[in-house]
Amino acid sequence: MALSHNELLLAPKVLLHEHLDGGLRPQTVIELAAEIGYRALPTTDPDELANWFIADDEGGDLVRYLEGFAHTIAVMQTPEQLARVAHESAVDLARDGVVYAEVRFAPEQHLLAGLTLTDVVRAVLEGFASGTRAAREEGHVIVVRAILSAMRQATHSETIARLAVDFRDQGVCGFDIAGPEDGFPPTEHLRAFQLVQREDFHMTIHAGEAFGLPSIWEAVQFCNAERLGHGVRIVDDITERNGVHSLGLLANFVRDRRIPLEVCPTSNVHTGAAKSILEHPIELLRQLRFRVTLNTDNRLMSGVTLTSEFETCARAFGWNLDDVEWLTLNAAKSAFYPFDERLQLINTVIKPGYARLRDVRGEGANVVADRA
Repeated sequence: MALSHNELLLAPKVLLHEHLDGGLRPQTVIELAAEIGYRALPTTDPDELANWFIADDEGGDLVRYLEGFAHTIAVMQTPEQLARVAHESAVDLARDGVVYAEVRFAPEQHLLAGLTLTDVVRAVLEGFASGTRAAREEGHVIVVRAILSAMRQATHSETIARLAVDFRDQGVCGFDIAGPEDGFPPTEHLRAFQLVQREDFHMTIHAGEAFGLPSIWEAVQFCNAERLGHGVRIVDDITERNGVHSLGLLANFVRDRRIPLEVCPTSNVHTGAAKSILEHPIELLRQLRFRVTLNTDNRLMSGVTLTSEFETCARAFGWNLDDVEWLTLNAAKSAFYPFDERLQLINTVIKPGYARLRDVRGEGANVVADRA
C-alpha cells in the first residue's frame, strides 16, 4: 500500500541539511521588506512570490537558483529579523513532523546593518529557542540546532570556525563551508577544519553537488569531513556493467567509512546537479547502502517540505515505510548530537513513531533497525 501524505506527515523525521536563508515564509519576506523599505522584490503577492522563488525551469540552473538569496539575506540583517526567521523555521519544521533539525547559516552574510558575528549567532539561537517553545505549545516536540557556515569564496572560515566552537554549548553543533565548489576547493580552508578537529568539534562540508569527485576527495581525505553536504557526485565513481555495479576507491572509502550523504533531490534537480527526480542517484546510493539521508536544502527556493520530499521520492522509487524509517535512522545516527541524546531520540521518538504508523497500517514489526 502506497504511503499517503498524512502518514508521511506524521512520520518522525530528521533534517540535517537546511539553510536558514532558504526557508523563509514568503509572507515574512514581504513584511520584513516593507518594514525596511526594501523595494527590490519581484512581487508583493505572497503566492506569486512563492512561485517566483521556485527555480524549477527545465534543465536546472544554479545561477537562477541563487537569485532568490539576495532578497532573503536583505531582510535578515537585524536581531529582530533574524530571530523571527529562526523562530518561524523551528515552528514550520515541527509542524512538518521534523523532530530533530540542524539548520545552517553563514553569519558573515548578515552584517550589513552593523551587527557583529556574535550578535548574528545570538539572535538566531534565540529565535530557534522561542520557536521550539512555540512548537511545543502547539503539541509538537522538536530539537533545533545550528551549523555555522563559512563562505568558501571568502576568507573568514577560520573566524567562523572559532565562532562555532565558542557557541558549542549554546546551540551550535557544527561547522560547514558553503558557496561555489568549482574554483574554491575545501583545502583552501584547512586551517579552519584543523581548528575544528583540535577542538573535538563537528564538521560537514558542501561537496559533490556542483563539482565532482575531486571536491569529495579533498573533503574526506584532507579535511576529514564527518558528513558530505549533498555528496551525490560520488556516483561518478560507480560503474555499471550488465546490471552489476562496481565502486571505485573513493566510493568504497565513503561507503566503508559510513560517511553520511546529506542528499537534497529536488534542490539538485533545480540546480542542474540531476536531470530529474527519476534520474537522481539517491535510489542507487540507497540500494548500494551508502549512508544516505534525505533533506530539503532550501524549502523556499525549491518549494518543498521534508514531508513532500519523502512523498516525491516514495512515489518515484516505490519506497515503503521501512525505507522511510531507514533513511530517518541514518539521519538520526549521523546527527551532531551527543550519543546518549541520539539514542534517546531514536528509541523514544523515532522507533515508537514508526511502530504506531505500522499499527495503523496493520503491518508487522520493523526490520530496518540494523541496516544503516
